[in-house]
Amino acid sequence: MQFDPPLQRAILHRRYKRFLADVEIESGEVVTIHCPNTGAMTGCAEPGSEVWYSTSANPKRKYPHTWELTHSQDKHWICVNTGQANYLVADAIEKKLIPQFAGYSKLQREVKYAENSRIDIKLSGENKPDTYVEIKSVTLLSEGQGYFPDAVSARGKKHLHALMQMKTEGHRAVLVYAVLHSGIHSVLPAVHIDPEYVELVAQAKAAGVEVLEVNFQLSNTKITCSGSYLQK
Repeated sequence: MQFDPPLQRAILHRRYKRFLADVEIESGEVVTIHCPNTGAMTGCAEPGSEVWYSTSANPKRKYPHTWELTHSQDKHWICVNTGQANYLVADAIEKKLIPQFAGYSKLQREVKYAENSRIDIKLSGENKPDTYVEIKSVTLLSEGQGYFPDAVSARGKKHLHALMQMKTEGHRAVLVYAVLHSGIHSVLPAVHIDPEYVELVAQAKAAGVEVLEVNFQLSNTKITCSGSYLQK
């Protein structure tokens, strides 16, 4: 994914009310931008960090600028726009960059499934089982280890139950951790944050749900898929 038009640089003053951040742009003016991330953003929103933001051409938007990346004080690139994870994984599948999803001819987004849920991606193809793919953006780094979630996640647990249901019904079910932090090289369920989620991941694996890590290379100009592997 190429950022077009190019992102613009700012310095973070503060993030607040979950969806807002005040940043100092190149002119020295402090402006409020949209923060498309509902998580704790631990390590991703430290005051003084570089922020890279996009600008919408929609004149009706109250906050036209969107926070896309953080370049942390530890020099890590982090994609904080969680909405990009689904697009990046889908794009990588269509470009045949994820071998674990090879051979599918049809990719659908936001398909209704299970109970009151929508799957991020549904894959289908001749002689292939319908495959339900739930995607989670991973940006929490602690002492060299990546973790998910970064806050207690009722939504994450709901999605694991839904994936197990799909597996019970005879489909393929895959939980994808999209690693969008340049300092993260492996992902673990965050037992210190949400032990119930950790237990449910173990149950899901035992039930046949696959857990796939997809890694990305990040910069202020583009994000590209750099590899993937199934967790054991």
